[in-house]
Amino acid sequence: MQNYQTPLDSGQIYHVWTHANGNENLFREERNYSFFLGKYIKHISPIADTFAYCLMPNHLHLMVRIKSEEDVMEFVKLKKKFPTLQGFETLGGLGNVISRQFSHLFNSYTQAYNKVYDRKGSLFIPNFKRKHINSDKYYLSLLAYIHLNPVHHGFVIHPDEWKHSSWHAYNLEKQTQLRKKEVFDWSGGKDRLIKFHEDIRLEKLKRMFENEDEPIAFKEMIYSHLYK
Repeated sequence: MQNYQTPLDSGQIYHVWTHANGNENLFREERNYSFFLGKYIKHISPIADTFAYCLMPNHLHLMVRIKSEEDVMEFVKLKKKFPTLQGFETLGGLGNVISRQFSHLFNSYTQAYNKVYDRKGSLFIPNFKRKHINSDKYYLSLLAYIHLNPVHHGFVIHPDEWKHSSWHAYNLEKQTQLRKKEVFDWSGGKDRLIKFHEDIRLEKLKRMFENEDEPIAFKEMIYSHLYK
């Protein structure tokens, strides 16, 4: 099985996902989505670059790259007001610092959510999940999987119809903090990126990113047959 405690290392790209406890929803109203993104910018943008996201009613997906140790340490120094802080050893290592930032995001959102909806307890499952994306072949496939998630779950027919994802930043040239230039470089430009999303076979993507026991070699084989 996939190890959900995969180390979070600087310069590496990860698929991060989590979902609500039980049958609850993370987002009940439109305002919840924008509020979460505000919290995301506060807690995650200083320590990770974001390539894609999709917020669904009861779960979410992210594609991020952890920033350099120097950038993360500078953020920690400013946040903790410890200008003489020496290395990550005193903080439990870089991976622990990054994990704590995600925990701060989820806990901060939960506290506000609980106050608004008069509820108690955790909102997210324990231990957010992540997978290291260590092959160029998976970058664009993961991007498409995230953007097509609302289609996969039957909420919409086309990703254009789901407002709460990064798809619109790429498709409509919206202002964004996403690493768009890098994504366009990977795909060969906006038009090719859009065509990739249109041509990709959703069933293949589901097999690539939802079967945790599937060997990497088999996933490599699947990639070569992604197109119709």
